Formats: sequence, structure tokens, C-alpha cells
Amino acid sequence: MGLLELFIIAVGLSMDAFAVSICKGLSVRTLRPRHALITGAYFGGFQALMPLLGFLLGVRFQTLITSVDHWIAFVLLALIGGNMVRESRDTDEENLSDSFSFGTMLPLAVATSIDALAIGVTFAFLQVQIVPAVCFIGVTTFVLSCVGVKVGHVFGAKYKSRAELFGGVVLILMGLKILLEHLGLLG
Repeated sequence: MGLLELFIIAVGLSMDAFAVSICKGLSVRTLRPRHALITGAYFGGFQALMPLLGFLLGVRFQTLITSVDHWIAFVLLALIGGNMVRESRDTDEENLSDSFSFGTMLPLAVATSIDALAIGVTFAFLQVQIVPAVCFIGVTTFVLSCVGVKVGHVFGAKYKSRAELFGGVVLILMGLKILLEHLGLLG
């Protein structure tokens, strides 16, 4: 997996965190730099941790499912991407607390990084160098989350659904690319 592909996956994965960061930016009256840094640290940290855990699980069971690993990668990415596309169409308003406490941020960080766990399993099958990959994903999510808080504070919820839609489509396309490469239909 090349750097461009990893960047595309990192951006796709971070779109949930970006969307929630926009909502966190909406929730505060006076935006302070620490709001963006706290949000970025939680979301970036968990986006790095979850693929590492998924990778460790995938490596453990890799010998059992090597013959179908490309199908697993495709299905996981398509399901995650499809769910993000569906969520982008959801018209329910999310009401987030303006708190940046551990009790508020931890569940949000876990919820926005669950899909990264599945990506980590996929990385095990693709034999990705995991430490640089998770660091790259974590830093990308950190930056986009910090930006999301500012965007939310300035522009409101206008971009939330577009971010989720973009992230979902990107993950579906990456899954399709992996499948087509393994089937020999894509050079």
C-alpha cells in the first residue's frame, strides 16, 4: 500500500471525527485553542489505537483466512463506507454537549474510531507497515479534527453531512480497488 492510498484511507477514516468535531465547534460559545487540541488528541489518538488493535487481531487469525482476505477487506470497507453514506443522509440533528471532559470525549472518540478497528484487520491482510500507518492516520485525524472544531464554530453544521458522505464513498472505492487488484482485474 502506497503513501497516497494510506492518505486517502486516513482522510476517509477521519471524516466521522471531522463531522463530530464540527458539532463540538458548534457547541461552544467561546472557542479556545485547547478545545481543538483536546478534540484532536482524543480523536487522533483513538484513530491510531484502533487500527493497531485490529491489526493485532488480524495477524493472529491471518493464517486461517488468507485465501479470502481481499473479500474481507472489500466487505469491511464497503460496510463502513455504506454506513457513513447512510449517516450522511440522516436528517436528525445531533446535540452534543459543550463539555470537553474525559466522560464526554471518550465515548465520542471510541464511537468515531470503531471503523478504524476494521481497517486495522484489513491492514494485517495487506501486510501494511503498521506503526507508520497508524501514526499517519492518527496525525491526519488530529489535524482534521482541530480544523473541524474551527469550521463548526465558524460555519456551523453545513459541512457535516458532506464530510460523512465523502468519507463513506472514499472507503467504498478503496475496498473495491483492493478487491479488483486481488482478482487481477486492476493492474
